Amino acid sequence: MSISSYILSGISSFVVVTLSLFALGQKVPRAAFAARCLAAYGSLLLCATYGVLASIVLRLVGYARVSQWATARSFKWVMRFTTGVKFDIIEGEEHLTTRPAVFISNHQTELDVLMLGEVFPPYCSVTAKKSLKNIPFLGWFMTLSRTVFIDRANRETAMKAFDGAVTEMKTHRQSVFIFPEGTRSYSDEPTLLPFKKGAFHLAVKAGVPIVPIVIENYSHVMSPRNLRFNAGSIKIRVLPPIETKNLTTQDVDSLTQTTRESMLKNIMEMAHTQKTEVDGRANGVSTAVQI
Repeated sequence: MSISSYILSGISSFVVVTLSLFALGQKVPRAAFAARCLAAYGSLLLCATYGVLASIVLRLVGYARVSQWATARSFKWVMRFTTGVKFDIIEGEEHLTTRPAVFISNHQTELDVLMLGEVFPPYCSVTAKKSLKNIPFLGWFMTLSRTVFIDRANRETAMKAFDGAVTEMKTHRQSVFIFPEGTRSYSDEPTLLPFKKGAFHLAVKAGVPIVPIVIENYSHVMSPRNLRFNAGSIKIRVLPPIETKNLTTQDVDSLTQTTRESMLKNIMEMAHTQKTEVDGRANGVSTAVQI
């Protein structure tokens, strides 16, 4: 059997297993969780493969700096179809046109790759831990598309990576997207982990605005701890840009703190709105039953 036959056979088996788990999930919630996880990771592999090809083609025609945007859009549409999850920007979409900028966001689960498909602007690059560089397809795509790889265990090399990003921002007006929490929180409650300061040092050094992006807590859609992965809609707020001109490294601590406080306030407000909407629907159902 040829390699292509093995690949097609593997894809067919993957699809059959995933669809079978979706069918079983109608009665067994854990099967639905497994099905959507398989669908999400399958989508990630498919989009990363597309990203490798798109990055090569776009580099050849002189548009390499939009390859991450093009690939992010594929995540948005493919994963919306395979998982039934979508992210909706309810406020501040106009701030995504800020360029160059350091975009930051809270980081909850692996599902945030779908969120990037909704908010990721053209001429922007993500930062990622250096170990991702070695993952087939995903690492290849990230390397080809100018991802800023950070070696978190080595401050010297990390700072050199940021120096390269500063040059890109000043020379080519390239933006950068960073998750300042540094890792996924997996929290079932509206909260934020402590922020690392790299994003804020980068913004101050480059003299560009910080654009905070706030995603509501979406444990009602995905909670690995509770083996929950449902179809649904997740809300996003894009906050106004925070200027960093005339700031110095001495201002980074206060900039980090005030930005985190602003984002946390918005997360709590969105959680309150979410609870009010859920209670309203529950009361509506209760009233209908009584009638």
